[in-house]
Amino acid sequence: MTRNLKNTQEKSLRQRALEYLGKREYSAFELANKLKTYADEADDIPVLITDFKERGWLSDARFTEHIVRVRQVKFGSAKIANELREKGVSEELITEAVSEVRTSELENAAEVWRKKYNQIASDRNEWAKQARFLQSRGFGFDTIKQVLKAAENDND
Repeated sequence: MTRNLKNTQEKSLRQRALEYLGKREYSAFELANKLKTYADEADDIPVLITDFKERGWLSDARFTEHIVRVRQVKFGSAKIANELREKGVSEELITEAVSEVRTSELENAAEVWRKKYNQIASDRNEWAKQARFLQSRGFGFDTIKQVLKAAENDND
């Protein structure tokens, strides 16, 4: 008796997937991994994922756009690309996203630096510390050098 009651109260895989997608965007890979913990042997996750893609409920392109829009304010192209790879996004979409991020990467890096430091490095160790911070945020070394050099020139 309790076993039947438990089965009727459990959510279907489809319901769980819809709830997840109702909260935020997911990549197909990420959603499939999330659903695996609830799947039985009879459940066919790839079929469910394909159905959701066909209906337009799940889109790696839309997920990529969302990640880029949210992350580019704080992070550089390298960090965003790495996050997208971890979420199972295709290299084609990652390449498009990175090229979009790079158009404003210098301004974003300068803003991130300004929020954190807003004062030029007093010595080589401080310069290296600031550079490491920007590098940890996924900005390339050329961008980092431009930001720190511009800060020095602005101070002159």
